[in-house]
Amino acid sequence: MKEATIRRWEMEDKEGLMHLCNTVDRTFLSDRLPYPYKEEDAVAWLTMVSELDGKEGVFRAIVFEDEIIGSISVEKNGNDEGDIGYMLLTNYWSKGIMTKAVSVACHIAFEELNLHQITGSVYEPNVASTKVLEKNGFVYERRINDGTIMNGERHHINVYKFIKKRTFTT
Repeated sequence: MKEATIRRWEMEDKEGLMHLCNTVDRTFLSDRLPYPYKEEDAVAWLTMVSELDGKEGVFRAIVFEDEIIGSISVEKNGNDEGDIGYMLLTNYWSKGIMTKAVSVACHIAFEELNLHQITGSVYEPNVASTKVLEKNGFVYERRINDGTIMNGERHHINVYKFIKKRTFTT
């Protein structure tokens, strides 16, 4: 059976990005993602990614059989800290794809961005995302009460941290 892979975004991914952003379940996504997601949104985001990838963030497409099925990024939020975010089409949930993608993206981010820690913020009802982070070694840090509004209702946000294991030489 074929596996999903992650790869760098390319400007040629515009149509796939638009399909992903217009099809993905938005129940637990940030309001940062426009809807409907238009061609100009895709071009602006892919242009930003081409300029910042490897410098201010790690941005990757999740691909299965040449179809873009998800997106994952780690963006710097300070000198040596980053925030992780991801989305995956519903048909690919519960297959271990995002757990693996988080592992790979975190490894790349620690190396390319020289990060010390990565933070994952999860809307409290999003149990699946919590499990993905925990399987990758993220540890619960705190809860932000009424941290966001979704569909007119207030929801708490749980914050998870993953700290890079440092090796020291003498």
